[in-house]
Amino acid sequence: MDVTWIVKYITEFLGTAILIILGNGAVANVELKGTKGHQSGWLVIAVGYGMGVMIPALMFGNVSGNHINPAFTLGLAISGYFPWVQVVPYIIAQLLGAMFGQALVVASHRPYYLQTTNPNAILGSFSTIVNTDDGSKQSHAASMINGFINEFIGSFVLFFAAMAMTKNYFGAEVIKYAATRGVDATQLQGKVAIGSHINAGLAVAHLALGFLVMALVTSLGGPTGPGLNPARDLGPRILHFLLPKSVLGEHKGDSKWWYAWVPVVSPILAGIVAVALYKLIYG
Repeated sequence: MDVTWIVKYITEFLGTAILIILGNGAVANVELKGTKGHQSGWLVIAVGYGMGVMIPALMFGNVSGNHINPAFTLGLAISGYFPWVQVVPYIIAQLLGAMFGQALVVASHRPYYLQTTNPNAILGSFSTIVNTDDGSKQSHAASMINGFINEFIGSFVLFFAAMAMTKNYFGAEVIKYAATRGVDATQLQGKVAIGSHINAGLAVAHLALGFLVMALVTSLGGPTGPGLNPARDLGPRILHFLLPKSVLGEHKGDSKWWYAWVPVVSPILAGIVAVALYKLIYG
């Protein structure tokens, strides 16, 4: 699909906003007092985030690549899969999209923020929190180490799998074969029979990404959330810091900036390593 870069920026904004609406919206539904989903469990959050990745992937995968994640954008650029000149606009669009999506979550859940008395439940509907943090400075070091390890492992699995599923999907071999015959198969999608092989494989890959995120949230979500995405954590955390108690309630706590670098730096490093390793193995 041929679109302008402006359209791609808008698409990254929308995709990231949808991710936050479905993902953090699910967290708000579970964590905030008074909602019909209050204390409904971790699986509800896992489904929300899985759908938050899957739906934009199916909507926008062939428009902007549906990065919706600065760590993935940087990893792709460093390995030569994405132009460097577009990195900053993509990341800005992702951060703004995350903040906009979070603002909509707050707007729809404001009465329940006002009822909630647990500051961590309020912050948890914005950004990640490490469960080893007990509020004391003594727990910060252990929390940062545990969070960094957790975010790195989860992000690595996510990015490596995303590369493999969207490039080694069933039907990708058809494109490679056509290329050896001097045919640009990507220009034939939807126009000739070859398109059915390519499009079906990519659709399955995007569906699988959603299920992968569900699995990551259920398997690695206990310690930190997890974030796996600098925009998903930093954008909403900034909004949490900016919004007054008149919006989030008297029990709004601090934004835990001492931890904020972990869900930014760790996924970025994991993204760089994962994409580079994929390129090393599969080219």
